Amino acid sequence: MIKKEDIQEALQIMRSYKQGKANFENRIVEDELLWKRCHWQQMRAKNEKHPASGWLFNSIINKHADAMDNYPEAIMMPREESDKESAELLSQVVPVILEQNNFRKTYSDAWWYKLKHGVTAYGVFWNGQADEGRGNVEVKKLDMLNLFWEPGITDIQNSRNLFICDLVAVDILKEQYPNAKISGGERAEIKKYVYDDTFDTSDKAIVVDWYYKKGGKLHFCKFCEDNILFASENKKEYSDGWYADGLYPVVFDTLYPEDGTPIGFGIVSICRDAQMSIDLIDDAALENLKWSSKPRYFTKSDAGVNNKEFMDLENSLVEVEGNVDEEKLRQIKPPEFSPIALNFRAEKINELKETSGNSDFVQGNTSKGVTSGAAIATLQEAGNKLSRDTVNMSYDAFKSVMHMLIERLRQFYDIKRTFRITRPQGGYEFKSFNNEKMKLQPAGEAAGVELFRKPIFDIVVHAQKKNPFSTLSQNETAVNLFDRGFFKPEMAQEALAALKLMSFDGKEEVVKYIQDGMTLQNQLMEMQKQVQMPTDENAVLRQNVRPMVAPTG
Repeated sequence: MIKKEDIQEALQIMRSYKQGKANFENRIVEDELLWKRCHWQQMRAKNEKHPASGWLFNSIINKHADAMDNYPEAIMMPREESDKESAELLSQVVPVILEQNNFRKTYSDAWWYKLKHGVTAYGVFWNGQADEGRGNVEVKKLDMLNLFWEPGITDIQNSRNLFICDLVAVDILKEQYPNAKISGGERAEIKKYVYDDTFDTSDKAIVVDWYYKKGGKLHFCKFCEDNILFASENKKEYSDGWYADGLYPVVFDTLYPEDGTPIGFGIVSICRDAQMSIDLIDDAALENLKWSSKPRYFTKSDAGVNNKEFMDLENSLVEVEGNVDEEKLRQIKPPEFSPIALNFRAEKINELKETSGNSDFVQGNTSKGVTSGAAIATLQEAGNKLSRDTVNMSYDAFKSVMHMLIERLRQFYDIKRTFRITRPQGGYEFKSFNNEKMKLQPAGEAAGVELFRKPIFDIVVHAQKKNPFSTLSQNETAVNLFDRGFFKPEMAQEALAALKLMSFDGKEEVVKYIQDGMTLQNQLMEMQKQVQMPTDENAVLRQNVRPMVAPTG
């Protein structure tokens, strides 16, 4: 049984975990300021105004656009033939569940976080109160400042405990848990971002979701202050654990990994210095421009110039006494801004572009001499290899999310649900689904003992919708195949031999088209043989054959 003493011990463990990730938390807050172009707050006094360019911002939004151009779609593949029908139904149902979770926005928010801070976290939970009490799966993006794990591990599943914190209004908690004694008020468990607006936490309390593994099973406890709101170990129906798969319901998606930790670092970390150098030069150039645009003068007390009229630019006339002596009134020449600084700034901009993988070709800008659309698309695709790499790594995390989602369906989807499935050719149909065929299935008998197997589904992830550049490249490939005569029936054998050595999207469809063309060509040749002119022997036989006359009367 979980008691208050266990809660106090868990809080001490969580605080030690928080100390272990203190540097990471500080980096997240600083990265967020740099992303918002508010980094001058750290470099100089907060009340000063300085220029902040958007080169780093531009790199991040371009990477985010690449990620959303390759929004993932999962296809479930059965490992056994008997599970084929279940896999096909899962492939249709899972996208609907994701759509109900508004997962596209979750995926977008996760990518923003990942690009800025180097890692993002997905949570795959079961909400028993959703869908009018029937329950449903929830996929959420989690804030890394609210997550605490064991320091020194590289896989989150190896942590002995996992804590997820959240600030919840006290009145809401009292309504949900009327027997709990919750006082509220800010506690120092969660590090805060630097907000532009005022964020009051005096009427909120920290709710902790504590996940831990015990005896090979995953258990869950929710507590607030000294109140145990829920504990799976205190419920008989959860004697086998909270989630049957025994995994923490969290998936980390890392951008650039680091050894010895499950987190990584993002674009802000690697481009921070270049961005600050650019802004420092911009600040110096702006100061020089201000000085040059507002001349200053050395003047002696006996210069004979009315200083008040002289400084007022609205005056067309300035009163003087006697002749104006240049020795008594002399302009201060501002120093010329060094062209070396401007060249240095341009190099820093190029460094930031190249380091972040956001070169001119990736953004659609081309150099002189490149005018062909296919050539431009090819160069852009070559420049996008870094984006493709990071997108493919995110697909691995998405695959883990899908595995967890399937396990939630396997464990909790006892009630049959009806889903509206959109047909690829248009329209829609309704299909029913539950976990009946996902649970243990009979697998024969051995030594008088009935055996069972667990249906396992492999997941294949691909981009739901191709971006315009990959579409253009694929169209160019089709045109090249046509120009080379791949679709001519008389060249079918040579075309199929060449296609065996090639690799491109849609290759299977091209092979099938050529094979169908070969089959049709062979059928036409056989028909031509059958309708050819008869031989002499057959002609003689037909001449000797007379039609029979039917009897009359």
